[in-house]
Amino acid sequence: MHAEYQPASDILKDRIILVTGAGAGIGRAMALAYARHGATVVLLGKTVSKLEAVYDETEAGGNATPAIYPMHLEGATPHDYDELADAMESNFGRLDGILHNAASLPYLSRIKDYETEDWLKVMQVNLNAPFQITQACLPLLGKSEDASVIFTTDEVGRVGKAFWGAYGVSKFGIEGLAQILAAELTNSAIRVNCIDPGPTRTTLRKRAFPGEDNASLKTPDTLAPLYLWAMGPESRGTTGQRLSWDD
Repeated sequence: MHAEYQPASDILKDRIILVTGAGAGIGRAMALAYARHGATVVLLGKTVSKLEAVYDETEAGGNATPAIYPMHLEGATPHDYDELADAMESNFGRLDGILHNAASLPYLSRIKDYETEDWLKVMQVNLNAPFQITQACLPLLGKSEDASVIFTTDEVGRVGKAFWGAYGVSKFGIEGLAQILAAELTNSAIRVNCIDPGPTRTTLRKRAFPGEDNASLKTPDTLAPLYLWAMGPESRGTTGQRLSWDD
């Protein structure tokens, strides 16, 4: 269904959308896709040069000028998230969507061998940060007439697989967070869903599957129809769901 979906060119017109992990991979591709379809995108990531490249490409396409918000989620504090929300409030006054795409996967390992410090870092980026960003931004999302929050999940967040460690556990957590938040926001204009993009040509995928022919996988750009549908008005009424490219 999603592969055939053809969104209107202005489906996200005048919407303010925050994208984490916007400097590379799926985050970068979706930030550009959202901008091409009318949104003003806030680019959040840890590497300023990568964010600047996305900024330049967005402007070169004649789209709304994006905003850059550098943040290293691994070391971010509650105060940092409050400052993010304050900046969004002062610059835009509301928020119409969040795409949580930033992720950490340092290595695959047996639980018995997993370094505690690495475990905590992965959980911070993949689970705690999405929770804290969303919590801080809920008042801004509440000012939107039609808001969408998208969390990124993975098949290893549905069925436990050996060696996926903190990454797998974080994705189980993300799916639970999305379901709980969706239930709490049932009578609001904010919908909450997870997307499992499936095997995609990204650096994270290559790290997890070094022997795989990365070039044979779909590119992040291919996913745009699904992510545009989930962020746009046509997904109203769909909340608490796990969406997949294969659906």
